[in-house]
Amino acid sequence: MVETHGLTHLSLAVADPQRSLDFYARVFGVKEYFRDEDQIQVQGPGRFDVLAFEKNREKAGSRAGIDHFGFRLKKAADIDLAVDEVLKAGGSLLRRGEFAPGLPYAYVEDPDGYEIEIWYE
Repeated sequence: MVETHGLTHLSLAVADPQRSLDFYARVFGVKEYFRDEDQIQVQGPGRFDVLAFEKNREKAGSRAGIDHFGFRLKKAADIDLAVDEVLKAGGSLLRRGEFAPGLPYAYVEDPDGYEIEIWYE
């Protein structure tokens, strides 16, 4: 076995990297750390989290076998806030509920159509 820091990044094909930055910054607090003419890379709230928004209109939103990715909440009570922020930032709510009492989840979509699970455990 090789030691790693875990999953370090996701690269998403997006129609408009700036729009993606705006959405993920508003909802999840990501911070830009690299930009060129074709991409914007951001650091997420986790110590090693990185999202790369790669400009590719033809593939934007294509899941190609990846059903969704997730962000885990620190507090269960923040599920309503998370859904509200998604909606205000231009995303949509797909479904929500509880895995068990006190363990809420919401599946949302970003502006390109990527499905994101927001949950507490």
